[in-house]
Formats: sequence, structure tokens, C-alpha cells
Amino acid sequence: MEAGDSRILLTADDLDGYLSVEDKQDIKDLDELYSQAMQDYKILESSANQTRLDQSRENIISTYNRIGDRIQEICDRHPQINVYSFQLPPSSRGEASRLIAKLRDVRTSHQEFLYYIQRAYELLFNLAFHQGETQSKNHLIVKTPVNDPVQNYAIHKIPDVDSKIENSVMCVMLRGALLPSMIMSKEVQEYSSTGYVTPFALFRIQRDDSRKESDMHYVLDLKSSFFDLESLDGKDLFFADPMNATGGSLVTIVQYLKDQGVKPRSIQFFNVISAVKGSLRIARAIEGVKIYTLWMDPVLNSKAYILPGLGDAGDRLNGQDIEGNSRNIIQLIADYGAGITNLYRSQVREIERTVLGEMG
Repeated sequence: MEAGDSRILLTADDLDGYLSVEDKQDIKDLDELYSQAMQDYKILESSANQTRLDQSRENIISTYNRIGDRIQEICDRHPQINVYSFQLPPSSRGEASRLIAKLRDVRTSHQEFLYYIQRAYELLFNLAFHQGETQSKNHLIVKTPVNDPVQNYAIHKIPDVDSKIENSVMCVMLRGALLPSMIMSKEVQEYSSTGYVTPFALFRIQRDDSRKESDMHYVLDLKSSFFDLESLDGKDLFFADPMNATGGSLVTIVQYLKDQGVKPRSIQFFNVISAVKGSLRIARAIEGVKIYTLWMDPVLNSKAYILPGLGDAGDRLNGQDIEGNSRNIIQLIADYGAGITNLYRSQVREIERTVLGEMG
């Protein structure tokens, strides 16, 4: 890792140095399997012959079954990597599969995409904090709108996960990760018996998209980031990013923090879709990390995009920036509109405090 003034740099070579010989063979095997599927994609896209189309569909299903089995074998060897569709019983997997299918679909509108991202992070929260729970419960006493013949209250039990969530800080890898981080913070607030609202740490981390995946650079811009190192020490650091492609952004931030003497109690990474390569890099590079992902995709293309993926999650969540006029954190929140900002008003207040406090 190189540092210059206010920019911290990590390269693809740095990341690949963490991979074992076995990891590299696993990645190669998946590349070869997925290349078979892509041959049939070409037929689906261009052929008018029904027999060929039917055969290609059957081939794709068969290849995807083999890919899924191979990915599960890989994840079973790495307990740091927790995949929703592998850890829940088969009867529960259809919900995640259908949700991912909607997120991938080119026909899914912006508002629908936001809705399904919110659902995805509810499932991820359950995967991380509700699986294998003891019988310990918290009780919520809720005042209802019914006051005849007397004021009514309702009692609800929720899992007691305070010890797992009330030491947490939401660490935002800006832009595409902003709204998912707000959603995760809201889940923490809702399941905390005290209504705990996470503090936020905001990092400006970018890939150099003029480069290929094999020589990618990851740049942490400290001047455009907002965080307090002391407030991160000894904390459970939660990172929520809809897509984990290469793992480079997370590794860059975590290594920087540790170089500054920050010793987190835990590091947890929440993704809707992860690539196998990015997950393996993170598992090897960050000791004790826990990765929670709703779905695992097999490969990356030469531009470091996940395949089959869902496109640019940041653009689909936030809309595209005007060329040469990238929006800052406050502008992104304003663009979400009143519906989102009112729903996540406690989180918006914390983010504003973080940004404006640093600016002040």
C-alpha cells in the first residue's frame, strides 16, 4: 500500500498476493465454467431457431447448477463467508433467488430497485444477527392508536441482539454504499431495545475505472472523507455495499485504519451480491472478518464488473452523476427525496453531524 499526502493507494497485485494457490485454481475453474454459459448466451441473444434456443436454455441451467455447486464447495471451506442461499434451508432460498432476479432484471425500475435493496438488507440483517439465537428476548411495549375503552398497548418479543449491535459504527464506502448503510443502520435501530442509532464514518474510496481488473488501483481520498479514528477503535465496524466485486475498497480502508492504530472489535461486510474472487481476497486479507452476502456470483470481467451481476448498483440506486459534476454526500441525500430522508431521518441526522462536524 502506498500513501501520498491525502491519498492511500492499493493495487490489484497487492490483493492477489493474499490469494492461495487453491484460491487461484478455484477462480480459474469458475471462469472456465462461466465461459461455457456465455457461449449459450450468444445463442439466446441472436438465434431464431426454437430448437437451438431450447437446447441453450437447458445448457445454461445445467451449467449454472454446476457453478452453484462449485461455489458452495468453496464457501464451505471459508467460514468467514456466509451466503444466505447456502445457510438457510431450501424452503427459504426461493425468496432470495426471486429477489436477486428482480434486482438483476433490466426492466426493474428505479423505485422497484430501491424497494428490493431494502428487502435484501432486511434478509442480510436476519442472517447475521438472528440465526442460531438463544431464547433470550427483549420486550417492546407499544402504545397503539386504540383508546376505547382505555388506552391500549401491545407487547412484542424480539431477539435480544443488543450486545451484537450497540457497539457498531456504520462505515460508508461512499455513493453506492450510502443508502444500504442507512438501511442497515435503521435495522440496528429497530432491533435495539434502546433505539440505538449508529454513528457513521464516511470514506471516499474510488477505483480507477480506466484500468482493467488485473491492474486496478483503489484510491482512498482522505480530504473528502469524514471520520474520527478514535471513535472507531474497539468498535464493531459494519460495512454495507450492495456489490462486492474485487474486495479492493474494503481492504484499502481496513488496512489504512489498522495502519493508524485502530483496533476494531469486529469487521462485518454486508453485500447483496458478491463475486467469489472479491470474497476470497477479503477473507484472506482481513483477519477475523465476517462476510454476509445474499448471493454469490462466479466471476469478474476484465473491467472488474461482476458477472452476471446487475450493472452499476450506484447508478441504479442514486441515478447517474452529470459528467464532471460528481455529487457530494449531502447532495446524494437530497436527491433521495422526502420519502427516503423521512424514513431514515435519524440516520440522515447522524450523517449530517459527521459531515458538518468535520467541516466545522
